[in-house]
Amino acid sequence: MLSIRALQAGYGSLQVLRRISLEVPRGKIVALLGGNGAGKTTTMHAIAGIVPPTGGEILFEDTALHGLPPHRIFRRRIALVAQGRQLFPEMTVRENLELGALAAATRHEIAPLTEEIFLRFPRLAQRAEQRAASLSGGEQQMLATGRALMSRPKLLLLDEPTTGLAPIIVAELVRIIRELNQAGLTILLVEQNVRMALQVADDVYVMRNGEIVLHRPASELRDSDEMFASYLG
Repeated sequence: MLSIRALQAGYGSLQVLRRISLEVPRGKIVALLGGNGAGKTTTMHAIAGIVPPTGGEILFEDTALHGLPPHRIFRRRIALVAQGRQLFPEMTVRENLELGALAAATRHEIAPLTEEIFLRFPRLAQRAEQRAASLSGGEQQMLATGRALMSRPKLLLLDEPTTGLAPIIVAELVRIIRELNQAGLTILLVEQNVRMALQVADDVYVMRNGEIVLHRPASELRDSDEMFASYLG
C-alpha cells in the first residue's frame, strides 16, 4: 500500500533521512522503532507532506505522494496522529472530532461518524462536552486517534502514541490498535516503547541516524537480543 524508496529529507541544510526504504503492506501494522533523533518523526512528516522530501519516492497505492501538499495527501485518506496529540484544548471533545471530518465528510455524515467514534471510545462519549484540556493524557490520545479516524483513513500514521501514559492506558491503546487493524485499517506505528510495538506489529523496521538498520517480522524479534542490541546500540 505504502512504498518508500531511497527517501531523503531534512530541515534546511540538515539532512535527517538518508535514503531510507520501507514497505507498509495493506492490512498490516508496521512498526518503525529507534532512539531519539533517529528520524522516525521526520519520516512520518515526510509521508504526510509536512516535510518535503529532497530525494527518493513515496508511493501510496502506486501514486506518488512526494511533492504534494499536506491537504492533498490527507484527501488520499492518510491520517497522521502527531506526537504530542495537537488537540484544540479549549474546544470540546465533540468539536475536536468534528474538525477531523470537515475535509473528508459531508455535514450529514459527521454525526454518524462521531457516534462511531463514541462507540469505539466510550470514555470520549462520556466526556463529549468537556474541553479537551480537561482530559487525562490517555483520553487525549484517544481523542487524537478518534479525530484522525473521523477522516475514514485507509492508512493511519501513529507517532509515539504511548508517550507519557500509564501502563494500564498503554494496554488499552494496544487493544484499540489491534481492533482497528482487525477492522481492515493499515497502520504505520512509530514508537520508542519497543515491547508495546512488538505486541501489535506484523513487521518492524529499526532506524538509527536517519538510516534503516534492521527489518524483520515482529514474530522473530519479540525475544531477540539482536533487536535490543540494534535498538539501543
